[in-house]
Amino acid sequence: MSGVDPGRTVVKIEGLHKRFGQNHVLRGIDFSVARGEVVCIIGPSGSGKSTLLRCINLLERPQQGRLEVNGENLLDPDCDIDAARRHIGMVFQQFNLFPHHTALENCIVAPMTVLRLTRAAAEATARANLERVGLADKLGAYPAQLSGGQQQRVAIARALSMEPALMLFDEPTSALDPELVGEVLTAMRQLAEAGMTMIVVTHEMAFAREVADRVVFMDAGTIIEQGPPDSVIGAPREARTQSFLRRVLNPVHLD
Repeated sequence: MSGVDPGRTVVKIEGLHKRFGQNHVLRGIDFSVARGEVVCIIGPSGSGKSTLLRCINLLERPQQGRLEVNGENLLDPDCDIDAARRHIGMVFQQFNLFPHHTALENCIVAPMTVLRLTRAAAEATARANLERVGLADKLGAYPAQLSGGQQQRVAIARALSMEPALMLFDEPTSALDPELVGEVLTAMRQLAEAGMTMIVVTHEMAFAREVADRVVFMDAGTIIEQGPPDSVIGAPREARTQSFLRRVLNPVHLD
């Protein structure tokens, strides 16, 4: 589990609302994350978890509230959104790799075009990050030659190659076959141990309990409960949290 530096707030959200037409997806979210903190967000489908992540990266623009990342108000009309996004890495459910590029090439495109790194500098960073996620032997492999777990680890290395201050993970194992989930969670666990600030939307309760500094339970666009994993997952106070965890931790198996 990573150490938390309470003196440095990386994400600060106040009164955040997001609507899609008549659908009020986020209903006044108040939320903050400290540097080095790992926060896992859990909850049922449709609770607003992924929308919250996408708002933090401004892939979705909230209609109301305050959103600060690294001390900058991203909803300020004068904010340079592209510049702010350079410090935020995001890993999606789908890998979204360039199929015609190798693993190494996938990791150097953005650093060269956005950060203006030389190819040599971008390659050095990419090689280090691919090694970091256990893919030093797959630099020249194309996505079609990799398993789903390997592709997702390339996606993590690609995000890390932009040297972000914050990593967002939107259910990064949900598209994987069960036997491939572990290798991605191992890579994420190592990032947490290295002190990376992470917000992870996940259904992997064992991972959340082991790695998170804090677990946030969302339902119907609101934060119902949050706290240390042993409290929220091990001894939840709220009836809605208890009901969700009963279903997730004790699923009904049908023959």
